[in-house]
Amino acid sequence: MRRAVRAGGALHELDVRVASAVGTRAAGRGLAPPAHQSPGQRLSRGIHLVEATAADLGWPRGPRGHGEHRGEIPEVPAPEGRKLRALGFLSQEEAQAVDEELFNEYQFSVDQLMELAGLSCATAIAKAYPPTSMTRSPPTVLVICGPGNNGGDGLVCARHLKLFGYQPTIYYPKRPNKPLFAALVTQCQKMDIAFLGEMPSEPTLIDELYDLVVDAIFGFSFKGDVREPFRGILNVLSGLTAPIASIDIPSGWDVEKGNPGGVQPDLLISLTAPKKSATQFTGRYHYLGGRFVPPALEKKYQLNLPAYPEAECVYRLQ
Repeated sequence: MRRAVRAGGALHELDVRVASAVGTRAAGRGLAPPAHQSPGQRLSRGIHLVEATAADLGWPRGPRGHGEHRGEIPEVPAPEGRKLRALGFLSQEEAQAVDEELFNEYQFSVDQLMELAGLSCATAIAKAYPPTSMTRSPPTVLVICGPGNNGGDGLVCARHLKLFGYQPTIYYPKRPNKPLFAALVTQCQKMDIAFLGEMPSEPTLIDELYDLVVDAIFGFSFKGDVREPFRGILNVLSGLTAPIASIDIPSGWDVEKGNPGGVQPDLLISLTAPKKSATQFTGRYHYLGGRFVPPALEKKYQLNLPAYPEAECVYRLQ
């Protein structure tokens, strides 16, 4: 078990490490479900629950920092004798199915989930990078928003970051012609959040101007090749030394396979449940956000979500 877990990825919460190992072993045994099964059936067949005590799962602590190799898995304390279950990792199809059920079966609205997701992202950022720990006061944050719902999450995140004491600036090059997104833009403008007409093309300039960059470009529904202007944006992000916080999926990554050569965020905020590409994440901070999953939906897809602390809207996985 220890060999399998160490090879599984860089997620550091114990239950996440077990899940990564289980997913790797299941894939190696050819346990992919038949194509005729529904996404819920596929997930229930593809994920196995694993129990282990904390004493069974010890890894060496290694130094880690942004911009350097981060292959070591640090120790994560857990209560003695605690039983662990495998956290569910979603494929692209499964993530889309969960969203559809939230909208249709459970009658959530898009703007409702977007508000909760964006608040989760801002909260995770505030926990990982408290204003008092940043170089500037207030800390400067560049939020880069894409044309879809991930970009909407970024707009909401920027608004809450402003309320949390940060100074966000938004770059939003491709704005959809929909009332929801127009309203989100207006809300940010009314809070004196600046919008860039053009993004700096030199990574060094972004490093000089901003303490943090939020990647809210593409989410789990993105498919196909990355086109301009986002191809150029991702190239710039790959050259930054400033930390990057990615919302749900690091932009440019395959939802299931990841992209070790692409953008490497320091913080990943998984929404609803982690996607399979999260097993390739090697940054310092991984938070789970979006505390809105109904118990029946969690059970159906065997998400095995952790218990959020008290009134918190995020849970630190790593």
